[in-house]
Amino acid sequence: MSTDPPAPPQDRLRTWVADHREELVAVRRHLHAHPELSGEEHATTEFIAERLEIAGLSPRRLASGTGLVCDIGAEGPLVALRADIDALAMADEKDVHYRSRVPGVSHACGHDVHTAVALGAALFLSHLEPSVLPGRVRLIFQPAEERVPGGAVGVIGEGLLHGVEAIYGVHCDPKLDVGKVGLLGSAITSAADMMTVRLVGPGGHTARPEQTVDMAQLVARIVAELPARVQASIGDAGLVKLVFGSIRAGDAPNVIPTHAELRGSVRTPSITAWNGLPEVVCSQLAAICADDERLTWEVDYVQGVPPVVNHPDATELVRDVATRELGEEAVTATAQSWGGDDFAWYLREVPGSFVRLGIHDPHAGRPHLDLHAGHFDVDERAIDVGVRLLAATALETLRRSGARP
Repeated sequence: MSTDPPAPPQDRLRTWVADHREELVAVRRHLHAHPELSGEEHATTEFIAERLEIAGLSPRRLASGTGLVCDIGAEGPLVALRADIDALAMADEKDVHYRSRVPGVSHACGHDVHTAVALGAALFLSHLEPSVLPGRVRLIFQPAEERVPGGAVGVIGEGLLHGVEAIYGVHCDPKLDVGKVGLLGSAITSAADMMTVRLVGPGGHTARPEQTVDMAQLVARIVAELPARVQASIGDAGLVKLVFGSIRAGDAPNVIPTHAELRGSVRTPSITAWNGLPEVVCSQLAAICADDERLTWEVDYVQGVPPVVNHPDATELVRDVATRELGEEAVTATAQSWGGDDFAWYLREVPGSFVRLGIHDPHAGRPHLDLHAGHFDVDERAIDVGVRLLAATALETLRRSGARP
């Protein structure tokens, strides 16, 4: 019988990841081929639960019916790791054997990678001795990140952050090459709201637009004028990006429609601007629509998520871990994104950090595809990087927590 001391946790982590690489890639590809929309992640939840249960763990389903949490360790300080598990309502246009088998639904934002990373971290941490895992780790496999205001609200509502000292998560970043992680110890995303504008007029013949509400012209005016009006009204409070992604008005070329609907997003990196946006958008829309009393309109403005504001101390801890685990050259600064993420709600409750995970293969000869692109894919070596980063970050957080008097 060998009496050699056990290898250090970081050496064991690297070995474990190397030994389980194919398994974790298979997990990611299964999820990629079987995506589910926000609130519909039933098969995804069962798939994750089965793998955790095989490892001897006891995952608990969330009250929402999809998503789950799983605790590792019996006592001590508690740190949380989060992955989002839902997919997008868009087609997967790649020609690969693991492309989406669900028409009009795909993992074009990398949530399948986030899930494989968190699952890998859970499986590694689950077999560590209590002396090596000096506390508890809570894995949160969260549904409905893509739905405003996000599934994080339900997780918090269930009290699942009570007692959590810090929370961490990763998000795929196609602008970063695989092997690199992007850190920012302040706001790393922007607030993201959704709005729907509904217009109703008398309609009429395109030969006589002056006798009615020219609905198409009005829609064009709203699209062209509303963003600038909102920005001017917000002023020094912060930048605003108002963009319409869906416009519906009429069916025939010679008929002025009676109804129109515009749907869009409103984003800002500023908390101050975010707090005032609902009132500003409605007032500026009213000013555009005030010219014709024959028009009726309404706006459904849904305030979504605030910016994800990373905590400086937690981000420095991640920097220390990433430098030790991946090398100094792997760590890079990242800019605040215009994108939003409901991880923001967690960081309003407890300290933590949201990390950009590089997924671009620099040798593949492919362009840096953006998130939500039809041909979006990842260099799957990013899974190794993510598992090592999240598992080592959890261990370091617990170690430092235990060292505090």
